[in-house]
Amino acid sequence: MDDAIDLMTAIITPFDDNDQIDYSALTKLTEHLLSTGSQGFVIGGTTGETPTLSEDEKLTLYQKFVKIVAGRVPIIAGAGSNSTAGTIDFIHKLAQIDGIDMALVVVPYYNKPNQRGMIAHFETVAKNSPLPIMIYNIPGRTGVLMEKETVVKLSKNRNIAGVKQCNTLEDLEYIVEHTDDDFAVFSGEDAQALFAKVIGANGVISVASHIYGNEMTEMYRSLTEGNYQIAGKIQRQLTPKMNALFMYPSPSPVKAALNRTGYQVGSCRLPILSLDKAEQDKLFKILDI
Repeated sequence: MDDAIDLMTAIITPFDDNDQIDYSALTKLTEHLLSTGSQGFVIGGTTGETPTLSEDEKLTLYQKFVKIVAGRVPIIAGAGSNSTAGTIDFIHKLAQIDGIDMALVVVPYYNKPNQRGMIAHFETVAKNSPLPIMIYNIPGRTGVLMEKETVVKLSKNRNIAGVKQCNTLEDLEYIVEHTDDDFAVFSGEDAQALFAKVIGANGVISVASHIYGNEMTEMYRSLTEGNYQIAGKIQRQLTPKMNALFMYPSPSPVKAALNRTGYQVGSCRLPILSLDKAEQDKLFKILDI
């Protein structure tokens, strides 16, 4: 991963009125994100509602998204599951799509392996993957935490290229300190965006960038130019808004915000419900949109 890339977007999956993927809306949204500072994408992650997408839908989505992006920025595609064999099988299908740069592999959920099991899972996937993989460590979703020491151990595997880390800043600091410079470390927590960069991580894989890409780009630019007070002010102003985008089950808040601001991306698939009017009113007041 290019060290210059600090803002990536975990892009939503738009749906039409028939609950099918809306590729016209996806094209419009992608161009908007590129124009507001996104330097890469994670497609098919949590925000992309992949638990509700069939395998055929995911592969078609990835194929079409590659054509939309057309090589302008890197693409990381969700490929993980709680089955080691199933993950390997899907990555081989994913690798046939020209234009996917990396596979995002989540820590196995539901069956909740211990640290030794996680190491075995990721080492087996890495050994059998034709694509480099990024660890997706998100204990709030998986029900189990990959310990920071485990991330560091796995970072030594030549086919494990990075981590999307959704946990404490202390763990993020440890991972940055104890991994090689060519191991990409991204926070998956928007409220950590500035802090992640300051402590030496690559940056953030963001949901808020759907709405606040320009502001986040300016924040990172200010930091790079040494204007720390400006960068800090932007983060302080954005943090309540970033947190609000997760005040209801994600991605319902960010989809509501996009629909509000002129990007018709539809509703969520069950079991995630779209926001009702009271929830929308509360969200939009915080976001000031």
